[in-house]
Amino acid sequence: MSQTQSYTPDNVSIVKRNPELDIAEALKTEWMDNHVFATAWLNAMSITFPLGEQFFINSVRHYRDRISDPKLQREMKLFYSQEAVHLREHQRYNELLCAQRGYDLEKLVGPLRRRMRWVEKNVPARERLAGTVAVEHMTAVMAERVLGDADIFSVAHPAMAKLWRWHAAEEMEHKAVAFDVYRAVGGTEKMRRAAMRRSTFFLFWDILHGVRHMLKSDGKLWNLKVWASGLVFLFGKRGVLRGTLRLYRDFFREDFHPWQHDNQQLIERWSLQQSQ
Repeated sequence: MSQTQSYTPDNVSIVKRNPELDIAEALKTEWMDNHVFATAWLNAMSITFPLGEQFFINSVRHYRDRISDPKLQREMKLFYSQEAVHLREHQRYNELLCAQRGYDLEKLVGPLRRRMRWVEKNVPARERLAGTVAVEHMTAVMAERVLGDADIFSVAHPAMAKLWRWHAAEEMEHKAVAFDVYRAVGGTEKMRRAAMRRSTFFLFWDILHGVRHMLKSDGKLWNLKVWASGLVFLFGKRGVLRGTLRLYRDFFREDFHPWQHDNQQLIERWSLQQSQ
C-alpha cells in the first residue's frame, strides 16, 4: 500500500487545457490599459517563463521514480502537461512581442539561459527542486491577486486578459505538486527557505532586466513618470503586489503547505466564466 504523498485537496482538478489565444494584435500595443510600465512588466514576466517552465518540469520529473503515491504521480504528469502548454504559449508570445516591438529576444533571455545552464550543471537536484517550489509559491500568490477582487486585468486588452487569467488559474491548480514532491523526497525546511530568498532576488532581477531593455528600446527608460507609474502599478491600491506580503511570508512557516491558502473558489469562478 502506497503512502500518501499528495496533499492537494481531492476536489481540486488539475486540468490539461489547450487554449486558443489570439494575441498578435494586442502585443503591438501598450495592452495593459495603455500603461507603459505595466505592459513592460508583464511582458518581461512572460520572457522568463519558457526557460523557467522547462526548469520546473525537469526538477520535478527528476524524482518521478521516488514517488509511490498514485495520486501524486497523476498530478505530476498533469503538472508537466500544464507547464508544457505555458512554455509553448509564452514562447509564441515572446517571439511575437519581439518581432512586433523591435526587442532583442536573445538579449532578453540570454543571461537567464546562461544562469539556468550553470544551475543545471552545478546545483544538486534537491536544491533545484527547492527553487521550483519557491517560484511556484510566488506565482500562485500572484495568481491569487490576478483572479481575486483586485481583478487587475479588467482594464487589459481582452485577449491578453484571457491569457493571463488562464495561466493564473492553472498555477493555482498545480501549486502544491512540486511542494509535495519536495517533501516526499526529504527536502528540508532550511533549504526551502534559502531557495525562496534566492529565487525572489533572481525573479525580480530578471523581470527588471526585461523592463529595462523594453523601456530603453521604446525610448522611455529615463522617463520618470513611467517609473513613478510603475510604483503605483506594483504597490498602489490595486497594485499587482499589494497585499501579497502576508501570503509570501507564510512560505517561511515550518508547518506551511500551499493549500493552507485555499483559493478553490477563485478557480471555480474563473472556470464558470470560461463556460459562459
